[in-house]
Amino acid sequence: MIAGVITFLISHFSFLPLAAQTLTANAPQQVAVNQQFRLTYTVNTQDVKGFRIGQIPSEAFEVLMGPSTSTQSSFSMVNGRTSQSSTVTYTYILCALKNGTFTIPAATITAEGKQISSNALKIQVSGTAQANGGRSSQQPETRAAGSRISGSDLFIRVSASKKRVVEQEPVLLTYKVYTLVSLTQLEGKMPDLKGFHTQEIPLPQEKSFKIEQFNGRNYKTVTWSQYVMFPQMSGKLQVPPITFNGVVVQQNRNIDPFEAFFNGGSGYVEVKKQIQAPGVKIEVDPLPTRPANFSGGVGKFTMKTEIDKTSLKANDPFTVKVTISGTGNLKLMKQPVVNFPKDFDTYDAKTTDKSRLTMSGLEGSMVYEFLAVPRHQGQYTIPPVEFVYYDTQAKQYKTLTSEEYHLDVAKGEGGESQVQTFSDQEDIQMLGSDIRHIKLGGASIKADGDYYFGSGRYLWTIVILLSFFMMLFLVFRKRAIENADLGKVRGKKANKIATKRLKKAAKLMKDNKPGEFYDEALRGLWGYVGDKLNIPVEQLSRENISERLSAYQVDGDAVNQFLSAIDECEFERYAPGDPKGNMNKVYQTAMAAIEKIEEGMNRKPKKGVATAVLLLLMLMPSSAFALSKAEADSSYVNENYQQAIQQYEQLLKVGPSAELYYNLGNSYYRMENITRAVLNYERALLLSPGDEDIRFNLQLARSKTVDKIVPQSEFFLTTWYRSMVNMLSVDGWAYVAVFCLMCAICLMLVYLFCSPVWLRKIGFFGGLLLLVGFVMGNVFAWHQKQMIDHRDGAIIMESAVTVKSTPAQNGTDLFILHEGTKVTVIDDTMDGWREVRVPDGKQGWVETSQIEVI
Repeated sequence: MIAGVITFLISHFSFLPLAAQTLTANAPQQVAVNQQFRLTYTVNTQDVKGFRIGQIPSEAFEVLMGPSTSTQSSFSMVNGRTSQSSTVTYTYILCALKNGTFTIPAATITAEGKQISSNALKIQVSGTAQANGGRSSQQPETRAAGSRISGSDLFIRVSASKKRVVEQEPVLLTYKVYTLVSLTQLEGKMPDLKGFHTQEIPLPQEKSFKIEQFNGRNYKTVTWSQYVMFPQMSGKLQVPPITFNGVVVQQNRNIDPFEAFFNGGSGYVEVKKQIQAPGVKIEVDPLPTRPANFSGGVGKFTMKTEIDKTSLKANDPFTVKVTISGTGNLKLMKQPVVNFPKDFDTYDAKTTDKSRLTMSGLEGSMVYEFLAVPRHQGQYTIPPVEFVYYDTQAKQYKTLTSEEYHLDVAKGEGGESQVQTFSDQEDIQMLGSDIRHIKLGGASIKADGDYYFGSGRYLWTIVILLSFFMMLFLVFRKRAIENADLGKVRGKKANKIATKRLKKAAKLMKDNKPGEFYDEALRGLWGYVGDKLNIPVEQLSRENISERLSAYQVDGDAVNQFLSAIDECEFERYAPGDPKGNMNKVYQTAMAAIEKIEEGMNRKPKKGVATAVLLLLMLMPSSAFALSKAEADSSYVNENYQQAIQQYEQLLKVGPSAELYYNLGNSYYRMENITRAVLNYERALLLSPGDEDIRFNLQLARSKTVDKIVPQSEFFLTTWYRSMVNMLSVDGWAYVAVFCLMCAICLMLVYLFCSPVWLRKIGFFGGLLLLVGFVMGNVFAWHQKQMIDHRDGAIIMESAVTVKSTPAQNGTDLFILHEGTKVTVIDDTMDGWREVRVPDGKQGWVETSQIEVI
């Protein structure tokens, strides 16, 4: 019965074309002496004959069995079509006799009348497999389905290059797979390690197994993954166990043909196996008492410094290059400090990473290029650059010192800053740029939470605009209804169409074409009264015309004159006489009749329309303190910056102001208090995010802070949305929303009450677009208000702050932040402590007194 079902199914399927015939040889690439292994030749068709194996080196391998022949057929269905594949496999069991590298030549076979050859095989024999009872200690690669996979058949060993290190000293962690079974897949991910900075060493995607003896057995082994870990804290740190998910292939040697047909004909099954990689403990010793100028570097380093010129003119830029080379935590150490003379303008160092990840850690170099501009002529000295690091070999701190540089600065040509473009930088640096000037004039001061957006004034503005729209809609509703009545529309246009036709008739009269003239005049008269009375022309008669016009209170004489014009027009078409004189008479009668009917039907008292005029006055807060601000501005201009600071801070007690925070930031910048300058620029930017002067000065102040933190990358849509929100302030977006609503109302009125189709289209789509702008303006204003109401940004106020792992003085030191660095407060529930996050993703605890909220 089974055979009959298979025959029936096969006979009713159309098979896809078969692939070209191939003969494939397969055997392990590496074996050991006395190890038995399998050599197979597979051809993808059953129409074969004359199989001949290549000459097997008898001195290297002994043929224990073979060839044994097995055939296999499989069927698969794709999109309703069935494909068939058949294979024949010739199997030999060989035993390796001696060490060396040997080649088994290609085998040949005749498949479907064509002779084909296999690939040659190269097998390396190394080591010796211990025999046990006459059998190799290594089990067959592919086991029977259902066989148990024990922990000794498949496991992962974890090794650390060092078990005891100091903070920041690299440790190489290796995960190595040992298997006696056919492992085809393996997945496992290293979790986030607490206390370690971890980087994975890239390994080839294609894994190459090798033979390695372990506990008296030959295993196939491969290094699956390797990580370099830099411990960030001291103590006993734990690398947790990892569970890998593997797939092992087993062979079903007693497969049922019917079952094989429905599972694709495969004699192999996949078995999922979880492998537990053990954890590792690393003991991390704290570094000895750190010097004050410790760079954080741990390893073995050298330093080289260069200066591009020592003789130059004032306002000419020059560069000092510092190169730190060696092996260690190159990316985790601070950049060197170059102490330039005070009246030199300095800029952010350009950092070039020339390191590579190796099993010893990071090797290579970090290059720092410091750009400076002298402002005045004279003789200057750049003191030696010092770099302090911990030498893991010598177990002590070492200080690298550069040479001292002497600069001869001549008088410059002009006092303007020079602009120089560096080809190896992405943008143009404006050398010698100074902060932009303070904002003169008045300033808008308002109490916290006093915004136009969301206020009663804002809501009343929206209500008044919507009421204004509804009022106009009701006033002109009748017109809108009439525009929807096609009959009335034709009635309004009846006079215009009739006049156009009578003008055409007048032209025919001038050309002395009486027949065509009377036809056009009749069409004009009948068409006029049909459109005017909304009656089809074929249903018109003298009787219903008279009745309908009388119902509209049209004068009887006008009705009689109109009917007389029709009669005269029809009579004159066939009457003899003076054609020109008769045509003129008919034309004058028709025009007079139409004019009288228009006067009669429009003789209605026109109702006066009362039009309300809406005037919205959005008054900005007046500057009652203008005189005081002018005094503070005067102190700044006269370079009395300390007094200006006191005056601006006194004014800010009235309420926050972007202009005052900006001017206060400028005053602190002039006093070289960069931290306070950054804080006030940030506050000004929060209130006025679209101000270019604030952004420019803030960026310039940030460039003079110590920490140069690269923020985490984010999704481009998030960046785009944030830039859109920061284009305007809270009230700026509120005014945009109100403007969009006003314009949308106007365009909707155009859509409702204008007749031209193109104007109606502009009104509809333009109004729809502006309504979207109204919604987006409110969303952006709300987002800006949320950022102001829930301030989580803060500035590090102390020269150096140690970030702790826990909110306690005895917590582990994670990293150090310096004054002027911006952080985000993510937890403020602990008394006296705040959990903060740095833009690069690191986080920890600092004391509340060490930061100030923006």
